Amino acid sequence: MAISRKPPLISSVSLVLSLLSLASAEVFFEERFNDGWEKWWVKSDWKKDEKMLGKWHHTSGNWSGDPNDKGIQTMEDYRFYAISAEFPEFSNRDKTLVFQFSVKREQKFGCAGAYMKLLSGEIDQKKFGGETPYSIMFGADICGQNTKKVHAILSQNGKTHMNKKDVPCENDQLTHVYTFIIRPDATYSILIDNKEKESGSIFTDWDILPPKKIEDPEAKKPEDWDDKKFIIDPEHKKPEGYDDIPKEIPGLDAKKPEDWNDEKDGEWKAPMKPNPEYKGPWKQRKIKNPNYKGKWKPPMIDNPDYKEDPDIYVYPNLRYVGIELWQVKSGTLFDNILICDDPQYAKSFAEETWGKNKDAEKKAKEAFDEAERRKEEKESNHDPIGKDEEDEEEEEDDDDDVHIDPDEDKDKPHDEL
Repeated sequence: MAISRKPPLISSVSLVLSLLSLASAEVFFEERFNDGWEKWWVKSDWKKDEKMLGKWHHTSGNWSGDPNDKGIQTMEDYRFYAISAEFPEFSNRDKTLVFQFSVKREQKFGCAGAYMKLLSGEIDQKKFGGETPYSIMFGADICGQNTKKVHAILSQNGKTHMNKKDVPCENDQLTHVYTFIIRPDATYSILIDNKEKESGSIFTDWDILPPKKIEDPEAKKPEDWDDKKFIIDPEHKKPEGYDDIPKEIPGLDAKKPEDWNDEKDGEWKAPMKPNPEYKGPWKQRKIKNPNYKGKWKPPMIDNPDYKEDPDIYVYPNLRYVGIELWQVKSGTLFDNILICDDPQYAKSFAEETWGKNKDAEKKAKEAFDEAERRKEEKESNHDPIGKDEEDEEEEEDDDDDVHIDPDEDKDKPHDEL
């Protein structure tokens, strides 16, 4: 099974204390995608009949710090993906909940979600898809140049709520670790590569509860409230004879053409020209209102519908972890999934997996890019026309990176269908 309670390797500094801390961590799910992972992961048949369901590849990717450290990667463009695993049901009541995983986006372009979901209750894993209710959705979402953010969506009472803060995600082609921590005091933290990027309170950063204060619906603007910023200047009067000034006047310098025939062409008249004295319709100027009080706003009062909910952070029957995506460009690789109650354990787990391989991965990526560059250079020397056509096709593909959001009212990211 994918569950493990073995503490990861840590440094010798404060080794005994660290081991005691890690040993006390409760690990609900831990997945490194070693051989045999398919025994407990269920691939959904969602979109299969429409031939739009993408395939997963068990791999370390095109470059890796450790070729033996494999995850699962999307491998077909313009496809939906859905896969899930079950773990023993638990509640995070009175516990810290840590949801963590690593993700690598090998694709350069395109809309491609890189987030995961925690689901509660009982679901049909073979039908798991975009309409399956979830409890928490977390991770990176990238589409074109405009969307590059970390989603942290909480579902409560049948409604999904997005974090109101904008948290940028990583946008390179290397592996990164995303961590979402929810504490019993309803505070949270979002970490990327073990560094905190955002924190706050569920009470304030999600619109799950109604607001504490609302505008008084009974309040009315006082009759003597003057909210006109500018008024007409009563001292500004229209000059006498202003309306008698014509818009056009005859051109005095114009001369009757020598070949003009009054009998044939009619009586000659000098052409009209704009009158420099004409200033347009008269408008009375405006001045600042000395009695201006500003825009009136109703006073704020306590919201009678607001009720404190100390259990706003609680998910009483978490049972599944899933990946459900739409991908324009494939190549997103998920690995090292962890659900536990100890942020320190999660930090050590990230260092043991991502941390020890990140430098080697950078070098592997550089070597891969250099090999690709030489390959393209060699091919362009043999077929420069074909290379140009390939570049044009790549640019056209990039233009196809469009948002797909069939249900904006549900606050879903554009990749989630």
